[in-house]
Order: sequence, then structure tokens, then C-alpha cells
Amino acid sequence: MTLTGAATSPARAQAPPAPRRAFRPARVLLHAFLALVALGWVLPLALALYASLRPYDETARLGYFSLPESLTLDYYGRAWTEAGLPRYYLNTLIVVIPGVIVTLALASFTAFAIARLRIPGRRTLLVVFTAGNLLPPQVLLTPLYTMYVTVPLPWWASDSMSLYDSYLGLILIHVAFQFGFCVFVMANFMRAIPEEIGEAALVDGASAWRRYWQLTLPLCRPVLAALGTLQFTWMYNDFLWALVLMSSGDKFPITSALNNLRGQFFTDYNLLAAGSLLVALPTLVVFQLLHKHFVAGLTLGSTKG
Repeated sequence: MTLTGAATSPARAQAPPAPRRAFRPARVLLHAFLALVALGWVLPLALALYASLRPYDETARLGYFSLPESLTLDYYGRAWTEAGLPRYYLNTLIVVIPGVIVTLALASFTAFAIARLRIPGRRTLLVVFTAGNLLPPQVLLTPLYTMYVTVPLPWWASDSMSLYDSYLGLILIHVAFQFGFCVFVMANFMRAIPEEIGEAALVDGASAWRRYWQLTLPLCRPVLAALGTLQFTWMYNDFLWALVLMSSGDKFPITSALNNLRGQFFTDYNLLAAGSLLVALPTLVVFQLLHKHFVAGLTLGSTKG
């Protein structure tokens, strides 16, 4: 008597069931909180974009939170011409580009000396630079204003014959206040680079300048891109120092251009929204171009203190 095929065939191995992911209320709350924070950041930009595409009489009649009857791009052309944005863009670039370059150059020199050279008091120096970032800039408005007005400059350095109301004075104040933060970040990043690279170059007779320029600095491209993005954004968005340390309207940076869109008795807020988006556009473009290096530079330098 023969057994059936089902009885004689070996039992088929069954794959173990996939483990079910446990429900974690804390993770759900975290994602909900992050979604609300992201919405809080995006919603004002979306509302400004929506308002800039609608005529003012329509929003005055129906409200900003209403369905549009018509959309137009006329406000962007008006904001570009009425606010004089090209001139203010140029004023901002005159301050921001030298400010970012000088800040990163000086900070890289100092960070290399702190992280790679055995100089006495380097840790204390790093603490001093870090502590300087904790000082509110508003407490220095009065002494800086007095110093800027009284310090004379030659005619070729400033047409105002002083640091006050000059591009040089505005560049120096940005470099001074951003220098400590850049040194702190770059020093931590350079400490994460293997010391054997510098030691091998030192054995071969490389000078400190060559180790800085040919070995360390090329490896710091991610942190330089990250800090360059941050410094460009911070200096570009500055309004306080230009308001206090400058008086000529034709020298003000782009953040002051929006005042030209405000009327004495009436302000078209749809036009102001279009101008605000045009003013914010360069920072978005810079961040989009460098966002990969921005994330890499901020994470790699934080693994070693």
C-alpha cells in the first residue's frame, strides 16, 4: 500500500511572519509636533505668496483668507521698480560678499592655530571666542555708535571721513560679531580630521602655512560651505546695524528697501508682500545651492569636541 503524495512529500518550510511594528505614542506625538512646527514656518510664506498674487481691492473686499477671483504678477514688477531693488541689492552685496570672505578667512586661520598648533592658552582663547557669542549686540549700540562717529578715516576709505555711514564700518561690525561663532565651529571640525595627516606632512618638512593651505583647508570645504551659507543669510538679513550705523538712504541694504513701499497715509500690503518675497529670494537660492554641504558641515564637526 502506497502512501499518498501529500503524506510522502516533505513539509514545506513556512517563512516566519514579519514582526509587527509596535505602536509608539511618543513617536506619533513627535511627528505631529514637527509637522505643526513646519506648518508654522511655511504658512506665513504661503500667505505672503498668496497675497502677492491678488489685487488689493479684492482682498480688502473679501479678506485674505478667501478664494481668489483673479491672480496677477503685476505687484512683482511694481515692487522691483518702486522699491529700487537693484540698487539695494548692490548695496547689500558690497557689504555681504567681503564680510563673508573676510570672516571665513580669519576664522579658518584662528581655528587652525587652535586645533592644530600647540600654542599656549588655545583652549582659553576658544572659550573667549565662544563666550563672545553670548553677548547681546544691542548692549553695544551706544558705545559703537560713539566710536564710529569719532574715529576718523582717510577720504579713500570712506566718503564720510569716519566709520559712520560707510560700507567699511558695516563690514567690520559683521566680521567682529560673526568671527567667534565661525572659529568655534571650524575648530571643532578641524579636530575631527585625523592628526596623522598633519604629522606626516610635518615629518616631510611642510610649514604651518602649507599644512593649513594644502592639507587642512581642502578638507574643510563642507564646513566652509555651511558657514558661508549661514553668514550670507545673517548678514543679508541684518537690519539693526544698518539702521544705527548708516544715515544715507542710497547706502542702505536690501532690508531697508521695503520702507519705500510704505505710503504716508496708505500701505498696499499685497505690494509689500511681493517686495518681501523678492527680498528673501537670494537667501533661498543660496541655501538651495549649498544645502547638501550645509547639512554635512554642521554634522561632521559636532562629533568631536
